[in-house]
Amino acid sequence: MSGPLEGIRVIEVASWMFIPSGGSVLVDWGADVLKVEHPETGDPQRGLITSGLLPGGAGAVNFMIEQPNRGKRSVGIDLATPEGHEVLMKLVATADVFLTNYLPHVRQKLKIDTDDIRAANPNIIIARGSGAGPKGPDAHKGGYDGASFWARGGVGVSMPEREGGWPPGQPTPAFGDVMGGLTTAGAIAAALLKRERTGEPSVVDVSLLATAMWQVSPMIIASKLFGFSKIPQGDRTRSPNPGVGTYRTSDDRFIALILLQSDKHWDDFVERLGVPDMATDPKFCDSAVRAQNGPECIARLDEAFGAHPLDYWKEKLATFDGVWSPFQTLDELYDDVQVQANGYLPTMTAGNGQEVQLVASPAQFDEEPIAVERAPEHGEHTELVLMDLGYDWDQIAAMKESGAVL
Repeated sequence: MSGPLEGIRVIEVASWMFIPSGGSVLVDWGADVLKVEHPETGDPQRGLITSGLLPGGAGAVNFMIEQPNRGKRSVGIDLATPEGHEVLMKLVATADVFLTNYLPHVRQKLKIDTDDIRAANPNIIIARGSGAGPKGPDAHKGGYDGASFWARGGVGVSMPEREGGWPPGQPTPAFGDVMGGLTTAGAIAAALLKRERTGEPSVVDVSLLATAMWQVSPMIIASKLFGFSKIPQGDRTRSPNPGVGTYRTSDDRFIALILLQSDKHWDDFVERLGVPDMATDPKFCDSAVRAQNGPECIARLDEAFGAHPLDYWKEKLATFDGVWSPFQTLDELYDDVQVQANGYLPTMTAGNGQEVQLVASPAQFDEEPIAVERAPEHGEHTELVLMDLGYDWDQIAAMKESGAVL
């Protein structure tokens, strides 16, 4: 089945994870994404496999390239050369979207800024990713998610502090990048719809700072209204609703319990927990008295959950109508029945023949799971793309010789 963006061509002049991950979402939705890379260096993320940050060795799969670049076509072009710049502008003339995270001064130097791109294609949508937004004194500065999203955007102070008052460490590489990429893809889809309806192309801007603020927006608003600078770390035993919280099992695993309408589920819940007396006990029998006796109620629940391992609770709560979930480890996601049923970890065959599961972007259309293909090798499609533009072999060979293309 064709994706909703079938027939849309995107020229991506970007590197690392933030904006390329947005390009990968567009691929998942059916777009043809041409990844433009420097002929010698390519996307710097390709170099991580030799820097010790990724599993090395012969035939290693660079998963940090595969995840944000699956299904794209790679074209090696030196945009600083006249020949390379001409090739890019010919590609731009054939495209619907120009996607980049190059800094403003670099775009200006390479003559790929808004006016340059629109001169080649007046109807193209331009999407730009940045650390802190297109305006203001820091618009020209670079940004990575660890700084612009996690630190500057307030996400870090939304998590519990470490010992000694140190802020929490970022939980995973590219934590903010992938959210920013997903936001960018959605904005591009909206801009395509606007162009379809009005004929007007947009300039789309997404920053890691703005993405972070959206991520923790309720607490940012609350901080001004209630006068706090970071989320207070409360005492879990004093929750007004013991039906919402985290509980430890006997094998040191954890369960998230979310009974927002706790009275609706309480009798069945405590029966399954093996403490049926809590359904009729006047201290615990409804949400109002549980709020008054929170510490004692939570202590009883702690004791009950702590009496058995996670597997026991999985079986005991399997048919429970209330919302709960174990805190899964990353490797357990591969065996999650919902992940499997919905195709959230599709398999692709890497260039070395190894089968690798990647994470699908979260939106599905018509209940069809996302299919993924491997990321391109550096400059893998240069010759084919140039031939499609009308260059002959002699011209391509001359540009290869000069270093304008790979």
